[in-house]
Amino acid sequence: MGSPPGRGRSSRAYVFRAALPCLLLTALESAPAAAQSLTPDLFNPSRGGFVSPDTLPTRRTAGVLQAPSDAIPQPPDPNDDPRKKSDAPATTRIGQIPTYGLPAANGASSSGYDSLNRKRQQPKLYPGQPKPKKPAGPGSPLPPATPPVSTLGPPRIAPPPSETANKTPLPPAMAGTVPGQPQRRRLKVDDDAFGAVGDYAGSFLIKGGLELSTGYDTNPARLNKPVGSPVYVVAPDLLVMSDWERHALVADLRGSFSGYTNNMPATIDGLPSPSPVEINRPDFTGHVDGRYDVDRDLKLTSQLRLRLATDNPGSPNVQAGLQKYPVYATYGGTFGFDQTFNRFQVAAGATIDRTAYTDSKLTDGSTFSNDDRDFNQYGGVGRFSYELKPGLKPFVEIEGDNRVHDQAADRNGYLRDSNGGYAKVGSSFEFSRILTGEVSVGYSARNYVDPRLSQLSGFLTSGSLIWNASGLTTVKFNTDTQIAETTIPGSSGVLVHTYAAEVDHDFRRWLTAVGKFTYGTYDYQGQNRNDKTYSIEGDLIYKLNRNVWIKGTLRHDILDSNVAGASSQGTVVMLGVRLQN
Repeated sequence: MGSPPGRGRSSRAYVFRAALPCLLLTALESAPAAAQSLTPDLFNPSRGGFVSPDTLPTRRTAGVLQAPSDAIPQPPDPNDDPRKKSDAPATTRIGQIPTYGLPAANGASSSGYDSLNRKRQQPKLYPGQPKPKKPAGPGSPLPPATPPVSTLGPPRIAPPPSETANKTPLPPAMAGTVPGQPQRRRLKVDDDAFGAVGDYAGSFLIKGGLELSTGYDTNPARLNKPVGSPVYVVAPDLLVMSDWERHALVADLRGSFSGYTNNMPATIDGLPSPSPVEINRPDFTGHVDGRYDVDRDLKLTSQLRLRLATDNPGSPNVQAGLQKYPVYATYGGTFGFDQTFNRFQVAAGATIDRTAYTDSKLTDGSTFSNDDRDFNQYGGVGRFSYELKPGLKPFVEIEGDNRVHDQAADRNGYLRDSNGGYAKVGSSFEFSRILTGEVSVGYSARNYVDPRLSQLSGFLTSGSLIWNASGLTTVKFNTDTQIAETTIPGSSGVLVHTYAAEVDHDFRRWLTAVGKFTYGTYDYQGQNRNDKTYSIEGDLIYKLNRNVWIKGTLRHDILDSNVAGASSQGTVVMLGVRLQN
């Protein structure tokens, strides 16, 4: 049987299609056939290993920017040292020099701290932009913290700009920041920007001042019929304070001299004038206080004092027909101790004082002795206090003394020797530095040798208060009681009460206004004479600097007496300058 016709025709077609390409390749290739050589590219698995990179179909054409990352990576050279730095980023730190921490001045920007002390580039400022302040140098105090604004009350007044301004940097030696340097003693804070600076002499701080003023007084002699006169005042003062860790020594000396160009009349209505012809008056008050610290709780105290003055104008103790005021001096001292037992404190001391007058010079050229007014006073004082809490310390004070005159009888035949004292209770306090001071009340009595002189006694008050009403206003209050001697026949003495109030207000730190009011009573016991004094004063102080002040004063004095013809009034206007250091 033969093959079917369809199947044989299909087989021939397959054979013809397979042979046709072979014949075509044989006809096109005229060169002899050769075997392919073995090269390393045959085993290269990278892209383009069999062809040239220039003939790759994926190559970059002209006009297209090629990045280094688009380049075809090359195989590493097996002969190269792997420790050498290559252009490719390092993938290992083996064989490299290690580095630790951050480099110097890392993140310091252009103005931060650089330990290498390299010069920093100054920041550029916009036109009109304020320049930043330089940082405070060593030793400069930190600016005070700004208190939070309270919503319950009015905002607080900001301090003056000079208090928060940048301070001039101090040298390290003055600031005490040099390594190995002994600690420098810090100076005390000076709250008064225009106060006297003073000079150091060893361990003592010395402050001195001199006031020179001139003006006019409408009634310097305090006569019932005023007689005015120009006046000038010279007032020096000296303050010396020790700066010791233990013990203390303070000397406070203040004086003045009031000179008048006009003389008062020698007679008034044909009678000798109750005022001297020459009314120039000196005045001096000084004391030196010392403290010796035996230990923490025991201290030895002492005081030397001197008072130099004249009788007050208008006083009945002034003789008629005087050429000038006689001057008296009271000098003495107190020596005692101060012992502390926990909160209980005991202070006691012995006192001795002497009062001596110069002779009176009369208008007729004669002199009159005042030896009958000279006396010595011996006494003692003790004070016991207990600190209830910080800032509150009640106390009890008792004093007793004996007065012995140089002459047993005075010019009118009265025996003026006496003994007496006082007792008072009070407290010293301090409330947040807003209200500080001391107030006491008590009773005083004095008995005389002469039975014709009645006992001199009365209620006494003493105290000193300071109220800081605000940062610009300060209120002061003082009161005192004294028992003074007198020459009036039949009068045992004078009980003197004085009350004074003062208000200081700073319009600026260099411009201060001061208002004063003083009220006093003079009770001449045994003569039914009572004098009252009033004084209203206003001062305006312009502080040029720490060394020079300009001061203006206006004062009006009133003497009201129940004795006919003894009352008087006077007004004083002064302008002067104060020099201090």
